[in-house]
Amino acid sequence: MKSLRDPKRRPTHPGAVLREDVLPALGLTQGQLATHMGVSRLTISELVREKRGLSAEIAVRLAMVLRTSPETWLRMQQAVDLWEAQQDAGKFKTVQPLAKALLAA
Repeated sequence: MKSLRDPKRRPTHPGAVLREDVLPALGLTQGQLATHMGVSRLTISELVREKRGLSAEIAVRLAMVLRTSPETWLRMQQAVDLWEAQQDAGKFKTVQPLAKALLAA
């Protein structure tokens, strides 16, 4: 599936969505969200400051609190992780694809 997103632009981190959209719209503080999720305020703080990636467990907790799906949050994190990994093409110089004949066997 082709994306409309500019591939040169870093995908939006799920923490930015929380910081910019979710928390203000709901009138919640980071501490209040943390309490509802059953995690520390530091966990939420690091997530919204984009210092921490979103784990599967946090995605489930967040989805339960916000009545969304954990897959949505995980897809956001996956897009960020893949984009960041692909930014340093030099580290993949030694990767060599297998021959098609070998893959067809």
